[in-house]
Amino acid sequence: MGIIKPKRLKQGDVIGIISPASSPDDLTKINRGVEYLEKLGYRVEIGKNVGSQEGYLAGSDSQRLSDLHNMFRNKEIKAIFSIRGGYGSGRLLDKIEYNLIRDNPKIFVGYSDINALQMAFFAKTGLVTFAGPMVAVDFHDEISPFTEEVFWQTLTSNKKIGKLKNPRDEKFYLLNKGKAHGRILGGNLSLLVSLLGTEYMPDMKGSILLLEDINEAPYRIDRMLNHLRLAKVLKNINGVILGHFVDCCEPDPAKRSFTLNEVIVEYFLNLKKPVLYNVKHGHIKENITIPYGLKCVLDASRGTIEIIENGVS
Repeated sequence: MGIIKPKRLKQGDVIGIISPASSPDDLTKINRGVEYLEKLGYRVEIGKNVGSQEGYLAGSDSQRLSDLHNMFRNKEIKAIFSIRGGYGSGRLLDKIEYNLIRDNPKIFVGYSDINALQMAFFAKTGLVTFAGPMVAVDFHDEISPFTEEVFWQTLTSNKKIGKLKNPRDEKFYLLNKGKAHGRILGGNLSLLVSLLGTEYMPDMKGSILLLEDINEAPYRIDRMLNHLRLAKVLKNINGVILGHFVDCCEPDPAKRSFTLNEVIVEYFLNLKKPVLYNVKHGHIKENITIPYGLKCVLDASRGTIEIIENGVS
């Protein structure tokens, strides 16, 4: 299967806005995010069912699926931005028309629960997608200048992305030395593990595995990393990039627990593959946009991560 890159975004292009997972509690965040995009010179089309709510979902599966399909079908739409994560993307995976996505490749952006869609798109079509800011999470309020610059540069330039850098040039931390080549895949640990054993999990062999998560106690991180180990994912990858694990600590001080770092060290220190951590990516304000599916050189000995191709054509 070949890799498909979407066309780069230009001022005046139409950006489609959808809610494949949950809806924000405050719907005015959507309006403020749209205003931000329009001020930058983009036109915006909001999915017909955006604003719908059904339990913890942004409308029924059929409503959310309809918006997703319509955005890929609409020739005027050049990019599709997610409103937020939450829960629900995985419920759509066996209902999606993947031929529609393959025949109409577009920039697709999101993170957290949206990660399920991104990995499924890559597994089924080879489409490069982007783990980056979401409309009602990052664009509704003052956005980090660092996040903003990296994001728009990634989506609008067809030049090689080059070396990833933390804000203020803060160094990546070394866990295991070594150098590896591979395509960046992975993302949110919880969502990635939920795809194991399904046809929507990409072939991870030879890849550079990116991981991040939020609000998971150390024992749960342990369980999920062990799942990746038992499924031979950790054996088959070429290297590891660890983003931020936000609030992944035991909330009850009376409980005995390993720390997050102790769990991380146990699984990755003896992996005998290059591992870098403290990469500013995940559920954080200053966030490096990560293109899933692009070729990457991870040089843990030198503390560098380089994307050696363009993300958009």
